[in-house]
Amino acid sequence: MRERRAASGRAYLEFLRRPDLSVGLYELPAGGTDPQSPHTEDEIYFVISGRSRFRAGEEDRAAETGDVLFVAAGVPHRFHSIEEALVLLVMFAPPEGTRARKH
Repeated sequence: MRERRAASGRAYLEFLRRPDLSVGLYELPAGGTDPQSPHTEDEIYFVISGRSRFRAGEEDRAAETGDVLFVAAGVPHRFHSIEEALVLLVMFAPPEGTRARKH
């Protein structure tokens, strides 16, 4: 899966989509920048490997191998201060991009 993600040229590769859930692999290099903006769906990250900080709303915490992180829809969030390359399993419910953005 990591090879497919790398070959795509993108940091995120979705590999499963069902009516109520989507799952993908997200990778960020050590020292890299996470360009995310808030999503319209709830999101869960499982940190497969790596170490960084993670900000969601006003909360800032360590993120490292084995951690599970939840982000509610619409909450600004991003990984920062990436000390070790991050490999993340990402789950969206409902699937990413299926809810309309509120203006």
